[in-house]
Amino acid sequence: MQRFLSFISGTVCGALVGATVALLLAPSSGQELRQRARRQLELVQDDVRDAYSARRAQLEAELESLRHPKADGAAD
Repeated sequence: MQRFLSFISGTVCGALVGATVALLLAPSSGQELRQRARRQLELVQDDVRDAYSARRAQLEAELESLRHPKADGAAD
């Protein structure tokens, strides 16, 4: 478990360093980078909201089917 946590922390640190270097060496201005990052974040947020809504609807339908199972053709 310790090796896995070390790997994850190293990956996160490497990603942060890489992102920082990419921002510093990017040919765009700071304002353009912030706008682009903001748009990307909004797109990701929209995707997460959509996935959440779809999964919630699926789970609610499953719950409803468990609460009210359909009769197998048996008479009351």
